[in-house]
Amino acid sequence: MTETGNYTLHREFLLLAFSRYENLQLVIFISVLWMYLFTLCANLVIIVLVCLVPQLHTPMYFFLCNLSVQDILCVTAILPKLLDLTITRDNRISYTGCIIQMSLLLFCITVEFLLLTTMAYDRYVAICVPMHYSQIMKRNVCVSLAAVSWYSGVSTSVMYYWLVSCLKFCNDHQINNFFCEIKAILDISCSNVNHIKVIIIVLGVFFGLITFFLILISYVNIISSVLKINSSSGKLKVFSSCCSHITVVVIFFGTLFGLYLKPDSELNSQEKNKLLSLLYVVVTPLLNPLVYSLRNKEISNAIKKIIISRILR
Repeated sequence: MTETGNYTLHREFLLLAFSRYENLQLVIFISVLWMYLFTLCANLVIIVLVCLVPQLHTPMYFFLCNLSVQDILCVTAILPKLLDLTITRDNRISYTGCIIQMSLLLFCITVEFLLLTTMAYDRYVAICVPMHYSQIMKRNVCVSLAAVSWYSGVSTSVMYYWLVSCLKFCNDHQINNFFCEIKAILDISCSNVNHIKVIIIVLGVFFGLITFFLILISYVNIISSVLKINSSSGKLKVFSSCCSHITVVVIFFGTLFGLYLKPDSELNSQEKNKLLSLLYVVVTPLLNPLVYSLRNKEISNAIKKIIISRILR
């Protein structure tokens, strides 16, 4: 580290992670490793299936494929470092590595906000205006919606990278989390961070609350349409196709709202914040392929077809 005026410029940070639970380090390592490998494998299966099986070349599975790519990026940005510091007990992370990790996570969060909203819109069109579905959800429209999601993620992450890289850090360089979370970084900076906190709130409202309300409006219309269906089996089929998406939305949005939109005074403790962070960093990417894709009949049939075709060769 180097001295500049009254500031100590640290070229590395210390991630405290779950150091309080000294006796559980092996259990944490095995659990995180299992979740990481399962998330990677499950999402890779979805990507491969959507690319190889023509029956899955539909808007819904196109967006699912994008979501799986985003999930892989999210866990890969965070979990390998957590595994390393858990097993080696070396909790150092370089200044540049920390800022990059933070930026990648914010990139993934932004992309997921918009992809989940797009997927809700896709379900709305499919259920509420099915006769016009093919005209509305054209290939170029789907590609454009996905491109907007990824471009917004890149723009947001680059902006935060620039803002945080301009900050100075004094004596405290310990981040009480298992990754470089932006609020934890701001807490240890000795620069004025009020402008960044305002930006977090503004973007949180735009990407969080507005997208949440758009999803809510979509499902209000879906439920209204479903209630008009006379067949109980028809209602059940429609609800079952939407409940997985709703599950992911509730966990993802609920966790982020709890962490980023509540005043600091209402947050009970850093340890509880870590558990909340686990929900959107680890659990959501783990659940996406389970509740949203792998239990889908079309995905299951596609897996069976590929397995049978391989056996018959």
